[in-house]
Amino acid sequence: MATTDRQATTLALAHALSAAERGLAVIPLSRTKLPALRSPHRDDPSRPPCHGECGRFGHGVYDATTDPARIRALFAAAPRATGYGIACGLPPYHLIGVDLDTKNGTDPRAALRALALRHGFTVPPTVVVLTPSGGRHLWLSGPSDVVVPNSAGRLAPGIDIRGAGGYLVGPGSRTEHGTYRAAPGAAHLAPAPCPPALLRLLLPPPRAHHPTPPSAGGHGQGLVQFVLAAHEGQRNTRLFWAACRAYEDGIPELVEPLADAARATGLSAREARATIASAARMTGH
Repeated sequence: MATTDRQATTLALAHALSAAERGLAVIPLSRTKLPALRSPHRDDPSRPPCHGECGRFGHGVYDATTDPARIRALFAAAPRATGYGIACGLPPYHLIGVDLDTKNGTDPRAALRALALRHGFTVPPTVVVLTPSGGRHLWLSGPSDVVVPNSAGRLAPGIDIRGAGGYLVGPGSRTEHGTYRAAPGAAHLAPAPCPPALLRLLLPPPRAHHPTPPSAGGHGQGLVQFVLAAHEGQRNTRLFWAACRAYEDGIPELVEPLADAARATGLSAREARATIASAARMTGH
């Protein structure tokens, strides 16, 4: 007998709680592999971007948590969830996902072997998750001080990278195409460290330096660099946090360099202004 949605939700919750025990932050997913909870701001498109600051569920990967009570609450709010996502880029593993996708006739495993040979690295034994389409996800651990961006096909056709602001479908998740499963012998492994040569391939080229006001000092420069290191999916969050710190630390003149830094990462001027305005309201300025 086919597993009902209710049974699939119960199984997904059990798998998610098990992953959280290993330190992996999780969110509920639907059968389409998308976050199962809709945004609470979907009817207010003019609202400044929110990544969970409002305190409600429905912010995608920003809802990810290892707290069992919160995980149960997330799944209770998503009764049709049949899977779970594992957030990348968070401690303790700072997970990096290498998605080897076999669609469109590509051979990503061969492409990865060619990259390894060309750049002199070996992918160590690590967690491998088999996808319903015949692909596989390799889980690697990254350094705590390096932000790996998400990318699709940048390394080679069929190789996608899940980094900060992204997530991987967890083993045991049921989707409309089938079930994700841990590869034999990989279920109890910890993510292996990403080889340095591969890590260098995953990082974008350094951006231009942006000066900060002399009065801001080293702390101000650190906040600007924090924003400059943001990648798609975390730009608003980093700008909001840095602007809050600037207002709270009495250096409001820093918000213009922060806005410039955010625009250098690809954020629009309108989005940057809206995020800084949210920070000002949050801090009472």
